[in-house]
Amino acid sequence: MNTTAATPHAPSDPGRAARFVATQSLLTLDARHPFAAKSLIDAQDMHRTVMSGFLGWVEEGSPDARSQMGILSTWTVDLRQARLNLVVQSSVPADWSGMPRGALAEAPQTLTVDRTFRIGDRVDFRTVVNPVRSLPPAPGSPPKTRSVRVPHTRPEHVRTWFSHRLQPSGEPAVAPNGVTRIGADADTERLALRILPRISSPAPHKGLRIARAEIKGTLTVTDPKALVTALTQGIGHARAYSCGLILVR
Repeated sequence: MNTTAATPHAPSDPGRAARFVATQSLLTLDARHPFAAKSLIDAQDMHRTVMSGFLGWVEEGSPDARSQMGILSTWTVDLRQARLNLVVQSSVPADWSGMPRGALAEAPQTLTVDRTFRIGDRVDFRTVVNPVRSLPPAPGSPPKTRSVRVPHTRPEHVRTWFSHRLQPSGEPAVAPNGVTRIGADADTERLALRILPRISSPAPHKGLRIARAEIKGTLTVTDPKALVTALTQGIGHARAYSCGLILVR
């Protein structure tokens, strides 16, 4: 998240209100269709499915195409009904006409979200996140060795991970430890948390395993600008793989 504060940890100017505008596509797919089934078992294929609705908006091969178009996504699967429900958010309109017709259980729905948030507003939310912590390289590691991301696998640890991203009233948009906050606070004890199955991808992306957790609850807006940034950009890692999108109502 970008901030115009003079220093990284100075209080931001939340203003009294901030406006959020985005396009959201609601896709209902037949989970038994090969197109949808492949997306369920291959995280990279799910990424391609999401990106297939935005051909031509940026130059082909652009390494930051997803962020340029503000694309975030999340999905759930109803095994009893054999339905894959996919929500795709973007800053540009999507075109799903290239999707195999037999894969769609219902016609895609598109809506424009245009909402103004003010300090003190209360909103219900749901998000699926990739909750990880970074471990420093072991002593004696070669120079420039990267830290290792380790997933949180227990609900209480996910609760702590999310609490670090909450922003109590009067607190800056960036915490002293460098974590970007979401412009809202919540009663963490009333959050509903669920550890979801990990997603992965076979060759050529061997080793891609993404831990996921679902968080639901109620947010109280404390910094509208920071909240709009979080809604627009998402939170946490693995945003290319359907993590980080915050849905509010």
